[in-house]
Amino acid sequence: MLNEPLRIALCNSMKLAVLAAMFSPGVRFMLLATFFFALMNAAVKSVGHLPAIEIALLRSLVSLFIAYGIVQYYRIPLPGNNSKSLLLRGFFGSSSLVLYFITLQHMPLASAVTLQYLSPIFTAIMGIYLVREPVKPWQWFFFAVSFAGVLMISGFDNRIGPKYLMIGIGSAFFAGLAYNMIRQLKLTEHPLVITFYFPLVSLPVTALLINTITWVTPQGTDWLILIFIGLTAQIAQYFMTRSYQSDELSKVVGLKYVGIVYALVLGYFLFGESFSLAAHLGMVVVLAGVILNIWYKHSLNKKPE
Repeated sequence: MLNEPLRIALCNSMKLAVLAAMFSPGVRFMLLATFFFALMNAAVKSVGHLPAIEIALLRSLVSLFIAYGIVQYYRIPLPGNNSKSLLLRGFFGSSSLVLYFITLQHMPLASAVTLQYLSPIFTAIMGIYLVREPVKPWQWFFFAVSFAGVLMISGFDNRIGPKYLMIGIGSAFFAGLAYNMIRQLKLTEHPLVITFYFPLVSLPVTALLINTITWVTPQGTDWLILIFIGLTAQIAQYFMTRSYQSDELSKVVGLKYVGIVYALVLGYFLFGESFSLAAHLGMVVVLAGVILNIWYKHSLNKKPE
């Protein structure tokens, strides 16, 4: 049975998620994306005996087959209307993916996710210049509240050295660039085309990097887990793309912080990663910052011109 603090934290997170989902399609899409990304993270963690670049390569291969099949099924024309921006989105996303998988394999799950959650801040900052979407002062405060909650959950992990710290920050930075490219493409590209370009670019990128590692052939259930990684990644990418195309970046990007709750719970049950009372409180703080940001943007949008 769940211990009482964990049960309370899970109940609170579910209530807040339901409340958030009432506001807009963009919010609902991001909540779904965050959930599937959390499943992917746990799966990557479970095959830690395989090199990160190898996982990224096989994940890209599986995702490419799935994405191409879906595009063909719906008869969506390729190569799209803005190949340059689509390729840039794929490159930035691929760079973030490889760096992130490295952190997942060399840090506790919650700590790796914590560093990745710098990406909403990078996204919002770059969004001011790249897509001309201003961020209100109160939104910066809400971002800070959520990130403070993330730090309460994972703490300042002394197991993370400078090398992997910089790799994690680099992953978040490239993710911020990728999310802005998605927002730029909202008027010209179908979400499935954008989703297709990610594995289309990440496959050759990871293939070029494969010579830098010693190949470890997956065994038995490894193949099923790798297929699961590709499937959940593709579903998550689709919902994330829909979210960024449906709402302002500053409104939906903070929802990615909800993933720390998923990481905490999955890390506890699947990998025996313990957490303290501060972690339970951190869940509430994270979600409070997320909900306040959504409520604030919702209130601004309801104001008469």
